[in-house]
Amino acid sequence: MQKSLNLYIDHTLLKPEATLQEIEKLCKEGVEHQFASVCVQPAWVAYACEFLKGTKVKLCSVVGFPLGANTTDSKAREAQQLAEYGVQEIDMVINIGALKSKDYKKVHQDIKAVVQAASSSIVKVIIETCLLTDEEKQTASLLSIEAGANFVKTSTGFSKSGATIQDVALMRNVVGPDFGIKASGGIRDLSTVLAMIEAGATRIGTSSSVAIMQSMKK
Repeated sequence: MQKSLNLYIDHTLLKPEATLQEIEKLCKEGVEHQFASVCVQPAWVAYACEFLKGTKVKLCSVVGFPLGANTTDSKAREAQQLAEYGVQEIDMVINIGALKSKDYKKVHQDIKAVVQAASSSIVKVIIETCLLTDEEKQTASLLSIEAGANFVKTSTGFSKSGATIQDVALMRNVVGPDFGIKASGGIRDLSTVLAMIEAGATRIGTSSSVAIMQSMKK
């Protein structure tokens, strides 16, 4: 690893039943451990922004989550609003059906619209690898680069399965050495985190962040 483990982690709470108290706890943990970011649903962005004010921890939220089946216009408006709220990183879900229909122009336009609407915010493109063939994973990764995104991300954590070492390695082989890769979905322990980083992940999305950091002390 080229940096401390905490700086790889997006400390995440995206479950629909999350409460304000849980969001506040998430933010406090994010600051305590100095994670790369805290990731919350758009409805909690205003609160999280206040909790994180004056800290170095970035605020991350999601667009078109978790299905990616929203219209491009709605994704762009959501991204613009998040950026205006102060969100520094945006994780968007691609139009998976369009990709599988080989409508690559639509997928590209969908991503590009979010990138443009996000202004200076970092955009991570969730391709939902568990629903794709290897060829589709490669295509989605290349389209993400072409559309101006900053990362390609494995999973929402809300579909059939999450990140795999094989998918991270495949994506790294496609995007080259310098493009961001976020592994997320089902990552709950230190050994899995380290394996994902070894395979090429530059960011890890997990709700088990604190337990992972504590396990390093044992």
